[in-house]
Amino acid sequence: MTSPAAPTSAAEQGKGGNEGTHRSVPVGWVVMVVVGGIITLLSLGPLLGGGLLIAADATQKDSDGFFTSPDGRLETTSYAITSDEIDLGADPTDNDTRFDLGDFVTIRMDVESSSESPVFVGIGPQADVARYLKGVERATVEDLSFDPFSVRYRYEAGGAPSGEPTGEDFWVASAHGPGRQTLEWEPESGNWSVVIMNADAERGVSVDAAIAAKSPWVLRVGVGLAVAGVIALLVGATLLVVGVIGLARQAHFDLAGPPSPGPPVQLDARLDGPPSRWLWLVKWLLLIPHFIVLAVLWVAFFVVTLIAFFAILFTARYPRSLFEFNVGVLRWTWRVMYYGYSALGTDRYPPFTLGEAPDYPATLSVAHPERLSRGLVLVKWWLLAIPQFFVLAIIGGSMGNAVSGLDWRVPFGGLLPLLVLFVALSLLFVGRYPKGLFDLVVGLNRWVYRVLVYVSLMRDEYPPFRLDQGGPEPSESSEGTPPSSTDVPA
Repeated sequence: MTSPAAPTSAAEQGKGGNEGTHRSVPVGWVVMVVVGGIITLLSLGPLLGGGLLIAADATQKDSDGFFTSPDGRLETTSYAITSDEIDLGADPTDNDTRFDLGDFVTIRMDVESSSESPVFVGIGPQADVARYLKGVERATVEDLSFDPFSVRYRYEAGGAPSGEPTGEDFWVASAHGPGRQTLEWEPESGNWSVVIMNADAERGVSVDAAIAAKSPWVLRVGVGLAVAGVIALLVGATLLVVGVIGLARQAHFDLAGPPSPGPPVQLDARLDGPPSRWLWLVKWLLLIPHFIVLAVLWVAFFVVTLIAFFAILFTARYPRSLFEFNVGVLRWTWRVMYYGYSALGTDRYPPFTLGEAPDYPATLSVAHPERLSRGLVLVKWWLLAIPQFFVLAIIGGSMGNAVSGLDWRVPFGGLLPLLVLFVALSLLFVGRYPKGLFDLVVGLNRWVYRVLVYVSLMRDEYPPFRLDQGGPEPSESSEGTPPSSTDVPA
């Protein structure tokens, strides 16, 4: 009886061994975790806003239910103080467009003369107020602030009014007399003006004024936002917990396997053909579909990293399924950037996949760690990686600033974009990708992705301050793999 033939090469042995241990990324659990995390984060806005409105309704109102501003002094040597036109939208005579704002808010004005003169305050249609005060010397309030109090006027020359304001019948709300006077108004559609004068229409107006508002909708909106936030939080937390439990079960089996071989971070690239002289001019347009997908993937990347932070902090492990998802995002990004303006290294359009594409000329892999330090996860990003952020700012300019979250300006925009510009000019005019430039460009990208992996909490090994140039990783070239970067004529 003939026994089955054993694999005769290391490659076949590796292939046979991997078939029994390889596991695909559980997309459903990952999507559930990402969506749950996003919904949970979004729920914080309505919860916070609703809580603030409920707290304000309970603590900031006076005994009559109004939110009141502090008193401020309004004064002029002219005959009247008026507001700018208050435009509340529709024509009050048009029943089709008119709406009653009084159902939503009530306005109150409190004014008290700083002299012995009785005071008048009134609100009327802007057209009628303009007709009454036509040719009257007055001060119009252009800007008003109560915290701190400040007021800016626009002065108009003229004479005295034709009569006392109390004799006019167009006011929709008014109050007059000695001492403190209170006006309440339920706003309506139309254009309105507020007028403060002495009741006898004499020159020189000086009052202490406060504005207040009351609305039952403050509490209603606050409660609605809080309820919506709680519902969103419950939905998001449910998805998050169920997804994490599913990933934890997957991780239980995955972590029992052997650790991933190879260096912690392996970024490889090769020039597999003559780059086009002109295609780089339109790659930005060709890559738009990738940029749209990557924008969504990077939002998910940050959510997954946040979840992984707590997983590492409490379990010292990075769940493999989440890890593979984030590696997939980095892998996809490297392929797009290698095709695009981080290298211009190939004219082969990048595939739309998170998985490996071994035949593509740009590959990236990150070995999954069996355990990670609970202590390092607390200080990696904001402390230990700071020297690396300075380097990234020099390498990538705005790209380095985006990774670090800080604003470190580089006068020339970054070394890598400058080198890629030289590559583009060389392709356009000479038809070659110089070997030295290729090695340097790939080495700089390799540095960037090592730092990305570190600050994304995926490995504990500190990125070396070493520029490993060339297409293959140094470990490959040291074993005799011939370098792939050569001058390729177009």
